[in-house]
Amino acid sequence: QVQLAESGGGSVQAGGSLRLSCAASRFTFSRKCIAWFRQAPGKEREGVAALPPGRTYTEYAESVKGRFTISQDNAKNTVYLQMNSLKPEDTAMYYCAAALFGCDSGSWSSPASYEFWGQGTQVTVSS
Repeated sequence: QVQLAESGGGSVQAGGSLRLSCAASRFTFSRKCIAWFRQAPGKEREGVAALPPGRTYTEYAESVKGRFTISQDNAKNTVYLQMNSLKPEDTAMYYCAAALFGCDSGSWSSPASYEFWGQGTQVTVSS
């Protein structure tokens, strides 16, 4: 059974940094669309960043561009989300997700595009 496990969440002050990790079991990230989503209490799950299958470009939500970076370590079968210059509005549960059939600019931020999800890791940013 496919498992995605996030780690690296925590509590930081505004302006700080965190690096989230997503490790996969019984699943390889190769040639899949991999994304990070987040969900704050009372809000819908939103796409934060994605790595489309070709790995030739990355996608980011406007709210995190220039601050967050998604990357992949093939040898470790792990995807990362480096988060810098964190803001209180970044507070949320963060999830990694994988799509078997790819994604594009029109679909990457839709949760319905992804078949596999991790359990999430909490990020709390205080002002």
